[in-house]
Amino acid sequence: MSNSRIFAHLQLTRPANVVTAIADIMAGFAIAGMGAYLTGFSNEGGYLADLCWLALSTIGLYAGGVAFNDVFDADLDSVERPERPIPSGRATVKSASIMAFLLLLMGVVAAAQVTVTSAIIALTVAVLAVLYDYWGKHQNFLGPINMGLCRTFNLLLGISVIPELVQEYAFIGLIPLVFVAAITMISRGEVHGKNRKALFGGLAMYILIVASIVTLAFMLGGKPLEVLPFLLLFVYMVFPPLIKAIKKQEPKLIGKAVKAAVISLIILNASLSAAFAGWMYALLVLILLPISLWLARKFAVT
Repeated sequence: MSNSRIFAHLQLTRPANVVTAIADIMAGFAIAGMGAYLTGFSNEGGYLADLCWLALSTIGLYAGGVAFNDVFDADLDSVERPERPIPSGRATVKSASIMAFLLLLMGVVAAAQVTVTSAIIALTVAVLAVLYDYWGKHQNFLGPINMGLCRTFNLLLGISVIPELVQEYAFIGLIPLVFVAAITMISRGEVHGKNRKALFGGLAMYILIVASIVTLAFMLGGKPLEVLPFLLLFVYMVFPPLIKAIKKQEPKLIGKAVKAAVISLIILNASLSAAFAGWMYALLVLILLPISLWLARKFAVT
């Protein structure tokens, strides 16, 4: 396979977005009370190995899921986005499908190295991702929820390092669900624009997310002051581009708002991590941000 074809298949996996999925795992790891194993550089109990397996799992799940998205959108992209790998002929539907399936399989197998619960959650993420690619994205109401559930279960995948805590903290998964549902809703104007209702809906959901994290920091994490810097960075990243998009409703500005929100998933996870594991662990999560931004300059985010 030539270098150009390898690069094209790599494009299908949205590398910058994959990094945001790793942040989900790290946040779940913190919620499960495992933050000390990174900030204290201790591998007692083998939890660092578990974190690596879960990170590998989410890489496979996310990359496979978004690759299948381009497989199912091949005909539409040939009209609206002919520069993408499949319609441009740099990748084929067959090669992309094989790669996507193997990545999803890798995700489930890697999760199975941690706990049975992890494997079940990984399989759920894989099914939800393919369901969204094939059906969910065409549904005005259920589609954004479907996409949000992928992130919810991805966060739970991180928590599954301690299986008995998954059910106890499952409600925290509502935060990424609402945020990703908002992004999905906003992104529907990325090609044609003029989606004012969706943009205002996204704004309201963003405000709800900020309020929820503040509440969580006070009620459960007990570290509200450590959360504040990360939450302010989150607000700075997502609100200005969305407000600009609301004012003009231009596809280009909507695309920028979506891109900023996707990358800000890392900051959202850093905020959650700070609430449960403190600022030092949250900084480790935030290190993923410049990596994702660098990749976003080389690969498409949406």
